[in-house]
Amino acid sequence: MSTLDQIGELRARMGQSIIGQEAVIERLLIGLLANGNLLVEGLPGLAKTRAIKALAKNLECQFSRIQFTPDLLPADVTGTEVYHQTAEGAEFRFEPGPIFANVVLADEINRAPAKVQSALLEAMEERQVTVAGKTHPMEPLFMVMATQNPIEQEGTYPLPEAQMDRFLMHVMITYPPVEDEVKVIRLVRSEEAAANRVHEEKSTKKKAAAIPQEAIFAARREIVDIHVSDAIERYMADLVNATRIPEAFGPELQRWIEIGASPRASLALDKCSRTHAWLKARDYVDPQDVRAIAPDVFRHRLGLSYEAQGEGVTPDQVVDEILRQVALA
Repeated sequence: MSTLDQIGELRARMGQSIIGQEAVIERLLIGLLANGNLLVEGLPGLAKTRAIKALAKNLECQFSRIQFTPDLLPADVTGTEVYHQTAEGAEFRFEPGPIFANVVLADEINRAPAKVQSALLEAMEERQVTVAGKTHPMEPLFMVMATQNPIEQEGTYPLPEAQMDRFLMHVMITYPPVEDEVKVIRLVRSEEAAANRVHEEKSTKKKAAAIPQEAIFAARREIVDIHVSDAIERYMADLVNATRIPEAFGPELQRWIEIGASPRASLALDKCSRTHAWLKARDYVDPQDVRAIAPDVFRHRLGLSYEAQGEGVTPDQVVDEILRQVALA
């Protein structure tokens, strides 16, 4: 089985557990293969937690879930030095926190104070944690999916723009179509029935083997070799540059954008576009790959003006206008 087939199998298995959120599954895989971290936003009950659990369940990995609350401390995430009394004498040993896993779900990250958010984001960026002067590296396969709830903002600590910039993509989850919601009802009902029969079938039913981690590393090696033409590279740079000089692209963008995207946006566009092309079984990036991924890369990196916020303009509307205005050279 080829690497692409293995990733396709992982995608298919996730699709069996998550109905009506195909775009979320694809973005999760893109984040994993591009070696990045995701910020996922959506109303309660839209399968944010279920999506990351479905990924971890079908992948050969260690999964960890952190429920962020206002009383959480940085050590609760990263781990800490613990005093141990042994026959040889007393010593301090590092006890790893839940961040030391392959796939980490940071649930409702905006409910924790800034120090805890910083501890998580440092681990995401540096891929290591320093405690008591000692550096502890993360596993080679490491991905964080942080979720935040767009409602009930009382008692929350929104992430500053500079910290949000460290996420590869900001994925929005919306309600599924009615037809898919019917399938969700049937799926959960069948899962409940299967849970009641689990003891009877335990000895006869064989669980499918998890997709090995090596498939992810092999995919990353192939994605590095995806061809990006000079014209596509310039197109990605032009899209990012348009957010910095919006006055050159019409009065609307000038009114809407206050702060443009950082160079991290260019790097994210390149990584995600190559991964998107690889998932489509192509060995080159075309403009559609860039346009498909642009909203997820830009929406958390744009600083909208008060005027835009007052008019109810969303980051996605701004990105749509940028894609309409910027031409492929």
